Amino acid sequence: MSYRVSLALATALFGAALAGCSSGSSGGGGDVATVNGDHITRADFDAKLESGPQGKAILNQMVQTDLIDQYGRDNHVDISDADVQKREDEIKAKYPPGQFDQILKSQNLTETDVQRILREQLIVEKAVSASVHVSDSDVEAYLTKNHATLDTPEQVRAKHILVADPNTAAMIEAKLKAGGDFAALAKQYSTDPSSKDKGGELGFFSKGQMVPAFQAAAFSQKVGVVGPPVHSPFGYHIIVVEEKKPAQVATLANSRDKIVKLLTQQQQGAQVPQFLAQLRAKANIVILDDKLKDALPPAVPEPAASAAASAASAASAAATDTPATIASAAPAASGSAATAAPSAAASQ
Repeated sequence: MSYRVSLALATALFGAALAGCSSGSSGGGGDVATVNGDHITRADFDAKLESGPQGKAILNQMVQTDLIDQYGRDNHVDISDADVQKREDEIKAKYPPGQFDQILKSQNLTETDVQRILREQLIVEKAVSASVHVSDSDVEAYLTKNHATLDTPEQVRAKHILVADPNTAAMIEAKLKAGGDFAALAKQYSTDPSSKDKGGELGFFSKGQMVPAFQAAAFSQKVGVVGPPVHSPFGYHIIVVEEKKPAQVATLANSRDKIVKLLTQQQQGAQVPQFLAQLRAKANIVILDDKLKDALPPAVPEPAASAAASAASAASAAATDTPATIASAAPAASGSAATAAPSAAASQ
């Protein structure tokens, strides 16, 4: 599920980033750069952009955005700010602390850009929701086929302070045991840029996600106890375990809602291309720039029977997704010693 949400967001963000480039290069004449005195004119730049794949991708994305917005207005699809914020919070929760903001920054996107993209996604989801049907038998079949991937391993939630040398680690340990404020000490001393300003919080993790020394300490410590400094390839960690979750075997009782949500998203994902193709087929789209005449795909929607078969096939294929598939598709964590640890652990 997190893979599909992340992939959908990444695709949308890429389109939005291209659209942003387009809008930034469209005004007036003059030069966009000079190279040792040679001029790169805006006209040459725009011509390259229009005739290349980026310009066509920009136009394609902008047309799609207009079609979705028009559909929402014409059909009175009400997406509240609270709906958008909830979706954004759900996506942010899939990433290690700080990584979502890094992704936006790397693509030169603002919070407003993200919320516009998510609003469009929600409009499309509502548009196809009437044809989404998840039965009890679908849920039971998915659980039977994917039981192992739905089981939840033992997890712990912990915070840490990372420093470079054992003497500093021992000093911080003493301060904490004397009643020092963990968040304040993390902000003052921790060398982990991703967690130091968040009180050292790392969230929940399971075995295999942290380097061996860190993992062994976190899973063996008692909740609320300041552990002794732990040496890892990143330095010295002072760890406090805040919560533990035992392993849980998936059942219909504890997994039904999760499976229904997953199967719903799979069916929506299979039907969205058909819905967008239908919007294009019904629209009066006139391309005025000769260089962009072939920018849009042919607006020929699939026959209903073919679309249904495609949806069933996509749902069946998606049902075989495994954690390894999801992990390989998800963006890599960066900036945090603790969240970088999974790759180190995997290599050992």
